[in-house]
Amino acid sequence: MADQPTADFPVTLTAGTLMPEDADGWVVPHAWTDRGVLVQAAPNGAGVLHVAVALCVLNDVYREGEALGVPVRGVRVAARGEFDTESWVSTGITYAVDVDSTAPGDTMAKLVARVDEVAEIPRVLRAGMSVERDVG
Repeated sequence: MADQPTADFPVTLTAGTLMPEDADGWVVPHAWTDRGVLVQAAPNGAGVLHVAVALCVLNDVYREGEALGVPVRGVRVAARGEFDTESWVSTGITYAVDVDSTAPGDTMAKLVARVDEVAEIPRVLRAGMSVERDVG
């Protein structure tokens, strides 16, 4: 089978001390941060899907950090994935997390691993799901 052409849809979400002062994007109010979350993404369905993953991970870094007593000053989550441009089937999503914290590296590694286990949107996508149109 020949390689299909693909399109990449990267997104970056930042909050707290890792949120840049002068960056293009839109700010979403956020319970864990005073300035909200800066979303940098293409305004299309693929970008929004990747934003859902990144925002879920960002939220859970703050939530799990608080639960574990890990101070979180800022978070950056970059997510990306390609889509086959003929079928528009996703080839998968990857994400990377940066956290600004005073906690030691091994504690941060445990926090990020915990977030990867519990983050709801990545878990739903990994498990697979149906999406149906309501015709009622």
